[in-house]
Amino acid sequence: MFVEMKVEGLLFDPRSNMYILLLKQTEGSGTLPIWIGKPEADSIALALGKVSTPRPLTHDLVKNVIDGLNVKATKVVITEIIDNTFYALIHIADGQREALIDSRPSDAVAIALRVNVPIFVEESILGTKTADELDEWLKNLKPEDFGNIM
Repeated sequence: MFVEMKVEGLLFDPRSNMYILLLKQTEGSGTLPIWIGKPEADSIALALGKVSTPRPLTHDLVKNVIDGLNVKATKVVITEIIDNTFYALIHIADGQREALIDSRPSDAVAIALRVNVPIFVEESILGTKTADELDEWLKNLKPEDFGNIM
């Protein structure tokens, strides 16, 4: 079963020098933190801020390819976590058939924000140890770290 999520925000983790993409249930209080790289965090932040760039960036290019092929992204789904690695699928349809495109969750979310489709997470992923990792991270947060929250 899938649970619909929204991007709650981005946090910077100075210990790992990575960003945390924080997804929150649209109806409920469940959260899912996913550690991601800076380029993906920047792309997500641009999409959240509805900032346009002079030339298309990678995720804008994917959106342009989807539009150019006259197909539609219908949703993205974070499907599983294996050995601390998340997996996602971008669902693309042309009205007659649907293709599932393997993706990193950060890329899938960056595209979902650009094409305005829902983000889902497989219910079994919620409550995994990643939520405990976020709780631990938040407990160790120092006041100076608050400037790093997007």
